[in-house]
Amino acid sequence: MDDDQLYRAVRGKDARFDGVFYLAVTSTGIYCRPSCPATVPKRANVRYYRSAAAAQSAGFRACKRCRPDASPGSPEWNGRADAVGRAMRLIADGQVDRGGVPALAAAVGYSERQLNRLLTDELGAGPLALARARRAQTARVLIETTAMPVSDVAFAAGFASIRQFNATMREVFDRSPARMRALSPHRTEPPADGARLRLPLRAPIDRGRIRAFLAARAVPGVEEVRGDRYRRVVDLPHGTGIAEVDLGPAGAGPPHLPCRLHLADLRDLGTAVQRLRRLFDLDTDPGAVAEVLGADPLLAPSVRARPGLRAPGAADPQEQAVRAVVGQQVSVAAARTAAGRIAERYGKPLAAPSGGLVRAFPRPEALAAADPADLPMPRSRGRAVVALSEAMASGAIDLGPGADREEAAARLLAVRGIGPWTADYIRMRALGDPDVFLIGDLGVRRTLERLGGVPGADAQRAWSPYRSYATHHLWARDADESEE
Repeated sequence: MDDDQLYRAVRGKDARFDGVFYLAVTSTGIYCRPSCPATVPKRANVRYYRSAAAAQSAGFRACKRCRPDASPGSPEWNGRADAVGRAMRLIADGQVDRGGVPALAAAVGYSERQLNRLLTDELGAGPLALARARRAQTARVLIETTAMPVSDVAFAAGFASIRQFNATMREVFDRSPARMRALSPHRTEPPADGARLRLPLRAPIDRGRIRAFLAARAVPGVEEVRGDRYRRVVDLPHGTGIAEVDLGPAGAGPPHLPCRLHLADLRDLGTAVQRLRRLFDLDTDPGAVAEVLGADPLLAPSVRARPGLRAPGAADPQEQAVRAVVGQQVSVAAARTAAGRIAERYGKPLAAPSGGLVRAFPRPEALAAADPADLPMPRSRGRAVVALSEAMASGAIDLGPGADREEAAARLLAVRGIGPWTADYIRMRALGDPDVFLIGDLGVRRTLERLGGVPGADAQRAWSPYRSYATHHLWARDADESEE
């Protein structure tokens, strides 16, 4: 987009561009979302940035009205498979906080110098500035939505010291942490009851469909759906926790999903939030998806009937990969039952169970040591589960936020017992690839046959880069027609 297009988006207060770019106003020293309700600034006073971190590094403070630091992330960085996109996902997952820039560079496969140059060229800020912006946003959420002591907030957000925390919050938000808490209307109960957060998103979102999709696949003991609430055990770098997300009707205020987190270690809060965002596909731009898929006569009725349909990802990519292999050539219900039995036998019990949540899904190391004959599935599939687990445990297959999707898919296909459907399903869900069309899936083909046949290659290419969403639209239509 050139400056004319960017300014038109600002003048139109188009919320679809929130998180895609940021505008800074030189006359006020403030940076905002494109949809900020404040008076549109003069064009001569506007500067544009690709990230909140770049605006902060240039000396601008976050707008107190539109809270640009809390806007959903850019779908571009979420979907891109190049080094910059992979680095952004790793930073959001807390890689810099846990291992520093050397660990981030190693995970992406670049030197520190190369990575810093790439990020600065693309985003206007290096990895340290991007990580700093992430820490500040996490701290703001904790300050404004919990009663957690401010000193705990600082370390939970990833700051090295209270002094660094206070200085950063004043610089970024022009307020002290105590002042931010005093002015917040969202503060809730003490932290013993969990941290209550809001997961911002781009409206609309089909809450009913995502709830039904996750409920049908919920692994007993690890996940559950109670009414409108989806609950699951999350296995995080510093310990396990429980996440609870409300998928009921939208409440007042900006679009969001209410969330509550119970964590063994508060340092995992930022990582937990990012993994839930990937699970619920909250960084997608539903308007962009609808524009592409709604232009196709085959998909247009479903796009109109299900505005904001998402392509759910995974809270734990390694878990999702194992579940994909377990689910080969069986029904969704049978796969759910088998995964529950595996979790019951090999999963780590929770120290404090909560409702139906009693254990974490087994780590690859545990399943790599299993005897295929003991797994609740045919021997050949059991061997595939063990082989996949061995590869993930050794690092031969990387499915983390910084994984190269092409390389990961090739290595998955090299595992005996994993075919194209399974590799593509893992790529779509575990790796968050927005452009996977599961043409060999039974439900997809059944729906296409009802609609007049499988579209040609040119028609399928016309759905790119959102073919994962086309797959979900066809699944949703198949589910609706099966219930009739």
